[in-house]
Amino acid sequence: MITWNDFGLFAVPAISLWFASAITAWAGKKHTAPVLLDIAGICIYAAFIIGLWAGLQRPPLRTMGETRLWYAFFISICGLATFLRWRYKWILFFSALLATVFTIINIAKPEIHDQTLMPALQSPWFIPHVTVYMFSYSVMGCAFILAVAGIIRRDAGFLPTVDNLVYAGMSFLTFGMLSGALWAKEAWGDYWSWDPKETWAVITWGIYLIYIHFRIYGKQNSRFA
Repeated sequence: MITWNDFGLFAVPAISLWFASAITAWAGKKHTAPVLLDIAGICIYAAFIIGLWAGLQRPPLRTMGETRLWYAFFISICGLATFLRWRYKWILFFSALLATVFTIINIAKPEIHDQTLMPALQSPWFIPHVTVYMFSYSVMGCAFILAVAGIIRRDAGFLPTVDNLVYAGMSFLTFGMLSGALWAKEAWGDYWSWDPKETWAVITWGIYLIYIHFRIYGKQNSRFA
């Protein structure tokens, strides 16, 4: 049975493979090597998540430590997908770096104090809502990294890629909100209650919606975007 005590045995090899992937990409090797190394790291991380899920007998989505586990997993997938689609070699390094930050925090403070799921979380909407939300934020995180790179380099050529990532992230974010509303209706009898999480979810969604509309109707001002 896999527990949090085994996390380091999986995390260290996965992180090592992700950085090895970034290094081989920077070294100008063929794309096959960095891709295979990155996939190997993702598979190791996925093996721990699956094993932990089986050991806990519930989805590992309850605590902050478990949430960080998924963020590290998804950000590595998004980094690899961005590399495969647009061949930005440096994105592999930054995705590995972000995954490492989440992983180190988890090793230092896994937050395993609460292992049970409250009745409201024992819903079929729980897993798709939380995982889709975390994946959307990982995609948006990659978009943010590319946008910062574009600002630093004064290169507007990154914007089409940022746009595509935001469109994808916005789709997942919207599905996450809708599934969350259905979950809230099932668990608490109301689709929306404007608690802090819901309020900030709407604010985040609205900001990205403004960005999308600005890019569609105001492309001439790429620096402001």
